[in-house]
Amino acid sequence: MSSGAEPARGTGGGWSRRRFVGVLAGAAVVTTVPAPAAPRTESAKATTAPTDVTPSPSAPVTPSTASSPTPRRLFLGTYTSVDGGGKGIGLSTYDPATGGITATGTLTKIADPSYLAVHPNGRTLYSVNERQEGGVTAVRLADNRVLGARSTGGAGPCHLSVHPSGRWLLSANYTSGSVAVHPIGASGALGERTDLVTHSSPAPGPGQEGPHAHQFVTSPDGGHVLAVDLGTDTVYTYRLAPSKGTLAEVSQAHTRPGAGPRHLTFHPAGRFAYLANEVDNTVVVCAYDPPSGRLTPGDPQSTGTGEGTNYPAQLLVTSDGSYAYLANRGHNSLTRYAVEADGARLRLLDTVPVGGDFPRHIAFSPDEGLLFAANQRSGTVSVFHVDEQSGELRLAGAPFASPVAVCALPL
Repeated sequence: MSSGAEPARGTGGGWSRRRFVGVLAGAAVVTTVPAPAAPRTESAKATTAPTDVTPSPSAPVTPSTASSPTPRRLFLGTYTSVDGGGKGIGLSTYDPATGGITATGTLTKIADPSYLAVHPNGRTLYSVNERQEGGVTAVRLADNRVLGARSTGGAGPCHLSVHPSGRWLLSANYTSGSVAVHPIGASGALGERTDLVTHSSPAPGPGQEGPHAHQFVTSPDGGHVLAVDLGTDTVYTYRLAPSKGTLAEVSQAHTRPGAGPRHLTFHPAGRFAYLANEVDNTVVVCAYDPPSGRLTPGDPQSTGTGEGTNYPAQLLVTSDGSYAYLANRGHNSLTRYAVEADGARLRLLDTVPVGGDFPRHIAFSPDEGLLFAANQRSGTVSVFHVDEQSGELRLAGAPFASPVAVCALPL
């Protein structure tokens, strides 16, 4: 599963100004219970199936002190089907003051959980199963119990997100270039898929053999869902029927041919979004019209990494809309931008070394005082302190070892 430029994917390939989201206290419960090793077929029922949790002897990257705040939970995604990969979802905690990480175990028997997301109520974790017969899995966080898996109807799902209503799970099948919708029940378990749309138009871009859906997210106002497709150089906007979970396309936004759009992040005001283009190593500011869902890309601009191969991966924007950060896999760095003109402009400030190899995914802690970077090739997670005023990044300590780290989700 690879784009025309990206190396093969793993399975064939404080509180004062920043938004605070759901809190989950306590470490993982260490129990031993069996679960299916691979995603179930579409006809299988999403039963409440337990799984294996194995404890880890790993030491924290930075020792906590007695005065440190209560450790928070951190989940780590990986590939289980590659040499040197993980055994499932990595379980750990982190110190929100120091950034120190302590391994607590592994949620095993979940296949290739390369991307993770949490329900808005903080009770359920969702992972993709990035395999040829793709799936999505739900895990109840109170006791790390698997609630079942569902087929995505496509190959190589690499991204998922939960609709702000908490009623729908959105997933993107990279290899087959399609997006899927699953209903979420009151328990957090997933129901039968309600829709599947394959990106058949426009034709694939230069060097691409077909569509490659890389992301599926909801606009800040909740009125539309947007799918970023690297293979067709297009961002598709859909309306999601709130009662049926079906998709209706309303517009397409096209990048320049061969750009390879990978990841879209909205400014919190909801009138602009920022697009990372993997293949041509650029970022683009896009205007967004909430009533129509229309996205209008602007001119490509620099990632600050020079002319070499870079594969930019993901953008983050602070919740106050002041700064944006880009993960650069080839350059092994993080680019910092100042967000100006109420979101209409990105001004490149600097790049800092990520302290690892191939930063695939970046995420803020809930208070945005820390930034986590999952470094796929070095099998590490780097943690940075984020300066509240300047947005500057400062490495918190030695990177934390985690096999083929492709996603870091701090709660």
